[in-house]
Amino acid sequence: MSERDQIREQNAEELKNKLSGEGAEEETASDRSEPVHVESAEHLQDLVDEGGVVLTDFYADWCGPCKMLEPIVNEIAAETDATVAKVDVDAQQRLAQQYRVQGVPTMYLFADGEQVEQMVGVRQKDQLVSLVQQYA
Repeated sequence: MSERDQIREQNAEELKNKLSGEGAEEETASDRSEPVHVESAEHLQDLVDEGGVVLTDFYADWCGPCKMLEPIVNEIAAETDATVAKVDVDAQQRLAQQYRVQGVPTMYLFADGEQVEQMVGVRQKDQLVSLVQQYA
């Protein structure tokens, strides 16, 4: 069996377990230490509706500045109580249009279900952490 087939089999098994509820604990916003990859507009809305602080990173795989921002976003997810949501603008074009994303990276910060900040371009970690803490 090739490595690709093994990965496919593993992913299929994980999806089957997730759908059947086996071995899946209810994940809350406070125990997310990795970014959440947004799958739809409803998914993002659910994350925002949970309350708390949600940093949403609209990115593209081909975007150099997005790649520079990725480790910073990952650290924020691991080091703060904020939920970090990642939206691939190529896969979620309608969602990007809904939020009027014209360039990547674009980040939105939500606090208690409301949009409070919008940033375009790369930001330093300390600036993002400060913003998250301001609304926490």
